[in-house]
Amino acid sequence: MTSQRACPLPWNRRDVLRFGALGMAASAWPTDARAEGQSATAKSVIFLWMAGGVTHIDSFDPKPDAPEDIRGTLGTIDTALPGVRFTEVLPGLARQAHHLALLRSYSHDNNDHFQSQAYALSGRKVPMAQIQTEPNIGSVVSYLQGPRADLPGYITVPGITRPGPPPHNLFVAGWLGEAHAPFSVGGEPAEPDFTKGLQERAADPPSALEDNLRPEPLTFPDGLTDARLARRAGLRTLFEQTLRQADRRGMLGAMESHYAGAFRLLASPAVRRAFELDRETEATRAAYGRTKLGGRCLLARRLVEAGARFVLVDYGYDPDYGNLWDNHGAAVQRQPHISEMSKRGYHLAGMDRAFSGLIADLAQRGLLESTLVVFLTEFGRTPKINRDGGRDHWGPAGSIFCAGGGTAGGQVLGATDKLGAYPTTQGYTPADVAATIYRALGIAPETFLHDRQDRPVAVLPAGSAIPGILRV
Repeated sequence: MTSQRACPLPWNRRDVLRFGALGMAASAWPTDARAEGQSATAKSVIFLWMAGGVTHIDSFDPKPDAPEDIRGTLGTIDTALPGVRFTEVLPGLARQAHHLALLRSYSHDNNDHFQSQAYALSGRKVPMAQIQTEPNIGSVVSYLQGPRADLPGYITVPGITRPGPPPHNLFVAGWLGEAHAPFSVGGEPAEPDFTKGLQERAADPPSALEDNLRPEPLTFPDGLTDARLARRAGLRTLFEQTLRQADRRGMLGAMESHYAGAFRLLASPAVRRAFELDRETEATRAAYGRTKLGGRCLLARRLVEAGARFVLVDYGYDPDYGNLWDNHGAAVQRQPHISEMSKRGYHLAGMDRAFSGLIADLAQRGLLESTLVVFLTEFGRTPKINRDGGRDHWGPAGSIFCAGGGTAGGQVLGATDKLGAYPTTQGYTPADVAATIYRALGIAPETFLHDRQDRPVAVLPAGSAIPGILRV
């Protein structure tokens, strides 16, 4: 059995403020740790987290021969794989299908958003009382393998999705402690409750909306230059200002857990450049789509290119679009029929552009082979379209995919029945997806973590790597 322990910081905030030494910050970062005897197929992970429950029948698992109240009105298209068809709203991913290991038998037994999202983010099946206590997969990776290239071990882009109501932050390190909580590019959401002002939003908001994805700590106060930052006095001044601002915003606890990382981020020109999307060509921006999701996927690529180890792209509950994937068609949601909703540039059509742009870009840059891309949502949607034109929660069946990072691309694993209701082959759970990610990163299932009381806890209490997804 392999046991990995986090490296405790040997100094407190007063020490940092008193000395302001970059060398001290550097010494606090743990070294890269892997489970002994476990070979890795990927150096980095981009986790495409679409919280809310993406419809599988209207995307990757169409049922063109089913009645219209099952299949909807979308047509289907050929993919790069003979005999495999997607719906018409996924032309980009259809062309990239030779890179995908598509799993059509993603399945578990829970229809609750909170519990299912906590399960998918952690690989641990928990009751409602524990949805914020179990560490995300990214936090486990941060704990075991640490940061890299001056970037935190776990980054969420933007990390502001709060399912609810009431809103819950499910991007957590749980019992691993705040030192392994994600670095959230978006900071604290301006309004955690995405339902506020729902009736005042446009019924069909524009898809061409973009985020400010430059973290606030990377924005220098007026008059502070790289030259000043390189001097200890300048660094100390900046960090004291940052702490005071964080204290006023009630964010000091989170900042304290990341202060060594904040030093590194601020001091590294390469890291600051990674967040500058305006360095990209217009053609690249267009390939991803000038949308929120397109920009988030592009930033994920830039972060991995800069050396990031685990980047989660977060797109689910949005102040402009509401609950993007939770498409019940209820009157309060003001959403059209699911077949029409899927065509919108911020829904499946926009997801197709952003994801296919990401995979093509990684491949063109020689990064796909070393980067495991995982598309995950908590569950699928009901086979039958409800009377409001939407689909409801459906844990028994859904579709997800992996690409790159040792993935055996160009295949479909698993199948569902003629209605898309239940797997007709072996079903695989969020725990199995987590095990697959750990396997790709070289983290053995027998690895043990240690909680705040220094008790050993298995990396994953259940689940096995999904056979056939990885080439090993």
